[in-house]
Amino acid sequence: MLPAGARPIRILHISDLHLTPGRIREIGWIKSLAGHRPDFVISTGDHLAHPDAVGVALDAMSDLMHIPGAFVLGSNDYYAPTLKNPLWYLKKDDGNRSHGAELPWRELVASLTTAGWQDLDDKKAALTLGGLSIEFRGTDDAHLEMDHYEKVAGPRARESDLFIGVTHAPYRRVLDAMAHDGADLVFAGHTHGGQVRLPWPGGSKALVTNCDLPTWRARGLTRIKDEPWLHVSAGMGASPYAPFRVACAPEATLLTLTPR
Repeated sequence: MLPAGARPIRILHISDLHLTPGRIREIGWIKSLAGHRPDFVISTGDHLAHPDAVGVALDAMSDLMHIPGAFVLGSNDYYAPTLKNPLWYLKKDDGNRSHGAELPWRELVASLTTAGWQDLDDKKAALTLGGLSIEFRGTDDAHLEMDHYEKVAGPRARESDLFIGVTHAPYRRVLDAMAHDGADLVFAGHTHGGQVRLPWPGGSKALVTNCDLPTWRARGLTRIKDEPWLHVSAGMGASPYAPFRVACAPEATLLTLTPR
């Protein structure tokens, strides 16, 4: 993926923390991740799950925030979770959304950007990492139809050694737009890996993705010919109203990008 002769780049992908003040074990786990010494951190949203969770999230990520990074927000950063029947996720998405109270997402964004992380919600960024010129483009949350890729659309920069797309919910309209512009790799979250998966020959199988992404791409690194690589994180947390996973462990992922 990197140009010949480049040194490998280690990217830590975190997503869907869904933090509340009571998630002590998850907070400790997040704190430990800086020990893997990644070169860059990408967070694909849904950091919050409680009105008082901004300070909790910032404390959990405090060591990671000393490492260069970028982020987007997800629907649960904007609105608190609400009680709903988890079986509704098995139904076809009708586009209706129910929201809890608005969360203090502006405080989260201000703190992350002050620490030096790039806000990629419908924004571009460029930086040099390991001697390489890396171009980033991101979108705001597609699940709430807040994504406006047209704000960052266009051919990749000539000088870019690597073009990375970042989004919370991997809807096909976002992936197709990034592919059209020449992205090499796209990071996303939102799916929780299906959260409930069935045992299946060759591995477990997701029942849903909570978007229009095919279920076989619900988590992990996948690629369709001539399209960008896609890494979807199964996430680290879950809604406090559905705090369970079946055959789908929570995860943070360290990806090592290597020369072609």
